[in-house]
Amino acid sequence: MKSWSLTSRLVGSVLAVVMGCLVLLGAGLVGFIRFEVTERLDNSLQEVSERLQSVITLLPRTPQRSDIAWLPGVGPRTLAYQIIAADGRMLLRSQNAPEQVFTGDLQTGFADSRRFRVYVAPPTSQGYRVLVGEPLFHRREAVRRAILLSVGPTVFLLPVMWFLIRWIIRRGMRPLEQLQTAMQSRGSGDLSPIPPLDLPVELASIQNAANTLLARLEDALTAERAFAASAAHELRNPLAALQAQAQILAGSLHSDPKARQRAELIVSRIQGFGKMVEKILQFSRASSGVAFRRAKLDLLPVLELLCRDLSRGEVSGSRIRLVRHGFETFPVWGDLDAVGILFRNLLENAMLYGIPETPVDIHLGPNGVVEIQNACTPLPAEVRSRLSRPFVRGGSTKPGTGLGLTIARLISQQMEAGFAISDAGQEGTFTVRLTFPQAGGVPTET
Repeated sequence: MKSWSLTSRLVGSVLAVVMGCLVLLGAGLVGFIRFEVTERLDNSLQEVSERLQSVITLLPRTPQRSDIAWLPGVGPRTLAYQIIAADGRMLLRSQNAPEQVFTGDLQTGFADSRRFRVYVAPPTSQGYRVLVGEPLFHRREAVRRAILLSVGPTVFLLPVMWFLIRWIIRRGMRPLEQLQTAMQSRGSGDLSPIPPLDLPVELASIQNAANTLLARLEDALTAERAFAASAAHELRNPLAALQAQAQILAGSLHSDPKARQRAELIVSRIQGFGKMVEKILQFSRASSGVAFRRAKLDLLPVLELLCRDLSRGEVSGSRIRLVRHGFETFPVWGDLDAVGILFRNLLENAMLYGIPETPVDIHLGPNGVVEIQNACTPLPAEVRSRLSRPFVRGGSTKPGTGLGLTIARLISQQMEAGFAISDAGQEGTFTVRLTFPQAGGVPTET
């Protein structure tokens, strides 16, 4: 799923809404300004025409020919006028008015020519008509200036609006970023409550709900771990006592070989049942999140202790070889019990299913890499891909539970460590590769 930012989405959405509203407002404002400016200019044009008409009626003489009224300060934006006789002759015009009549239709009212907006006044008692024209470019210029003065500041303020909206939203989202940082900085094994933060009511309820969930999860994991530990203790003691009684019984049946054989079979069955119970309890602990709690620990003492413990009873000496590659310490992040369960299962799996009397090597590498290698018969690829599933075995006839690699995979996932299985078919080397995060082991100079 594609990731997205809430802040970016809010900024984009708010700006889109604001821009849309401003565009609609601007369009309405442009239409309103155009209408108002046109109406005002038309009113002025009509007023000038009517006043000029009243002056014409008071003239002491009647114009007899086409005169031109030469006025000072006449420019391209000045109003132009024409006085038309009843028969259509032009009696008088301003110096900026065209020689032809503004419009051929002398009906009272407004008309548009190619260059002028014209108002035709009603005829006087002498039959004269006064036509007053305003240059169209001047009218368009007036409308354009009014629109720019009204809409222009809004356009120039858009970057300021974008900056202010972005700043306000980011400031409002700062508590959410604090909560996000507080939750992201926690590892998967940290179930402690989120510390108090200065959050608004909406986010404070989320924080309280998260802390409640973490507390309930912590209680559930603690109860499950306690149950697994208690079950292991309660089951081991009766099984150990039962196994001891069966061994005593087998040792006392010297006179009856068949009964002794049956007693030894019972002893072996009890031993197998005990191993099965131990593996199931380990699987239960791994499933309950035993490795979520993590602290920095040195892996070398754990591996050395396991090597000594698993090598007891070996007639030909220890099969397990710890290859340090110069490492004097190998710190990793994890739970001590979980790390012990992880490597015990991997080493027991290597010793049980590897070729007898061949060594099991533990290689320490840089960047938190630990490899466990043992010689074995090659496995098909489809079998090897399913080995880490519960109760899946590689087809060996040796006794086992099919849970060792599953337990190791679960614990490595909880520790956020890489877990990979490889099998070199021709060489017959079975390798489990673990990559621990934040491992800080440094090899010494040799």
